[in-house]
Amino acid sequence: MPEATQEILADIAILDDDLDFRNYLEDFLKDEGTYAVRAFATPQELFEGCEERLPQIVLLDMKMGDVTGDRVLEQLLARWPGLCVIIITGYPSLEDMRATFKLKVFDYLAKPFSLAQLRQVLKNAVGAFGLGRTAQDRLRERLGHSIKMLRVARDWSLKDLATQTRLSVSQISAIERGANLPSIESFLAIAKAFDKKPSEILASIDF
Repeated sequence: MPEATQEILADIAILDDDLDFRNYLEDFLKDEGTYAVRAFATPQELFEGCEERLPQIVLLDMKMGDVTGDRVLEQLLARWPGLCVIIITGYPSLEDMRATFKLKVFDYLAKPFSLAQLRQVLKNAVGAFGLGRTAQDRLRERLGHSIKMLRVARDWSLKDLATQTRLSVSQISAIERGANLPSIESFLAIAKAFDKKPSEILASIDF
């Protein structure tokens, strides 16, 4: 039997002018089997690669000869605001970290870092950005979380909301956990219980 292919969790782009380190990262990530990986030596190559196919995560070296990573970072986030950027640098400083985090980078790895550290940061990014999941998965999770927040704001228990909607506690719990999408009838009942229009709840989840 053919081997089952692993699910690709994220499309990753690497920008680093150090050929050996770039190849090292690329080989490691490809060996993980759960990432699509492209490596670039110059910012221009990265930008062209992003135009061709936008990655979901960029591993960005901050020190590349005459090119400063913060300028590249500014251009990346100006052109693609929702991009997940993880900074890699061999010259870490608290001041650098503060400056880069102000530009909404996801995380910061100081060389030398372990492969376990890189693996964990990428895992965190995949989770935080909802990568590797279908649109339906993300909708279930965000809608469930929104409904839970509305319930908590009312100081209602699951049983209280079940009583208001005539749904079972197990139904409400599964919806809030993101295990199930509510049916149209259930969603209308939930919206009515919170005195909300269904469109208001959907608008709040930014989907």
